[in-house]
Amino acid sequence: MTVFDIPETMAGVVLTGHGGPDKLVYRDDLPVPRPGAGEVLIRVGATAINNTDINTRIGWYSKGVTTGTGAAISSGLAPARHEDAGWSGSPIAFPRIQGADCCGTIVAVGQDVDEGRIGERVLVRPMHAPSTTSGPYELVTFGSECDGGYAQYATAPAHETFAVESSLSDAELASFPCAWSTAEGMLERADLKAGERVLITGASGGVGSAAVQLAKRRGAEVIAVCAEHKFDAVRALEADRLVSRGASLLEEMGADSVQVVVDLVAGPQWPELPELLRRGGRYVASGAIAGPLVELDVRTLYLKDLSLLGSTWQPRHVFENLISYIERGEVQPLVARTYALSDIHQAQQDFMTKQLAGKLVLTAAEQ
Repeated sequence: MTVFDIPETMAGVVLTGHGGPDKLVYRDDLPVPRPGAGEVLIRVGATAINNTDINTRIGWYSKGVTTGTGAAISSGLAPARHEDAGWSGSPIAFPRIQGADCCGTIVAVGQDVDEGRIGERVLVRPMHAPSTTSGPYELVTFGSECDGGYAQYATAPAHETFAVESSLSDAELASFPCAWSTAEGMLERADLKAGERVLITGASGGVGSAAVQLAKRRGAEVIAVCAEHKFDAVRALEADRLVSRGASLLEEMGADSVQVVVDLVAGPQWPELPELLRRGGRYVASGAIAGPLVELDVRTLYLKDLSLLGSTWQPRHVFENLISYIERGEVQPLVARTYALSDIHQAQQDFMTKQLAGKLVLTAAEQ
C-alpha cells in the first residue's frame, strides 16, 4: 500500500458569503481535512467551474431573484435572500469551499473504509446520497452543502467516490462529473431514444456540449443552439444541425419538429419551445441562465399531451454509466482553458462572459 505524506495545511478558495468575486478568498493556510468514518481523503488534481458555483455565490437560487445569471458578473444580486439562496433552498453555511467537480487521488481513508483504496484515482459524484440507504430525491451537493473541490485536499463519502481508469489528464477528467452527470440525467429523465430528434439549448457550455455527445451516443438527431462563433466547436461534437442563439426557433425549424427539448437557458425565448415539440413531446430543464421566469400557454401543454420535466437529482446508475463511458472512450472532454486555484477570479470572469466553448478547469497542484 502506498503511503502519502499529508501536510497540515493546504491552499484553497473559500466562499465567505453571497456577493461579488471579492467573496471568494484564496488562502494557503487552510487546515487539511481529515476523513471521518466512511470517508476518504482526496488529494485534488483538478476541479471545474460550473454555473451552480456562480449561482450560489451571487444568490441566484433565491426566489427573490427574477433575472438571468448574467446580471451579476461583478456583484451579487440585491434581491437575493440568504435563507433560500442555496442550491437546496436552505441557507449556505459560510465559509464554504465550493467545487462540485473533483478528480484526484485517495491518500487516506477513515474508519470502516478499505485501506486498499489508497492510491486510487477517483471522481466524486457531485449529487451525494446522504447515506447508503437514502431514498429518491434525497441529496447533498458536493461543494454546496459540504466542502468541495476548490482546494488541494477534500473529503468525500467513500460510497460516492468512484475509481476511474483512464489516460485522460486530471483536468480533462474533472470536466466530467457535474456537467456530464447533469446532461445524462436530463436525457434519462426525458427518456431520449435512438432516432428521435432533440433540440439542445446552450449547446456550447459544459452541460450543453455534454448533452450533444450523450444524445449522439444514444443515436438521436441533435439540433444544437449556440452563438455562431462557437459553431465550429459544437459541430466537432457531431451535432446534426446548428441554430444561432437568438434566432427564431420556430422560423428556423417549424412547429412540431422535435420530440425532446433539453433546455439550459429558459428566458424570453422559452415560449417557442413547447411549440417546437410534437404531440407527446418531452421538455426537460436543468438551468435557466437567461432568466428563470417564463410564460406558458397551458393550452399548448395539455392539447399536445406534453411532459414538462425538471432534472436535478440523479439515480446512482447515471454516474456509474458515465464512468463506464469514460473508461471505454465513448465520450471526449471539451476543456477550453485551465487556471491555477489562485486565479479563481479571472476564471469565473471568463466563465461568465460565455465566450469560450467547453469547460474551464482549476488545477489544484502545489503552488
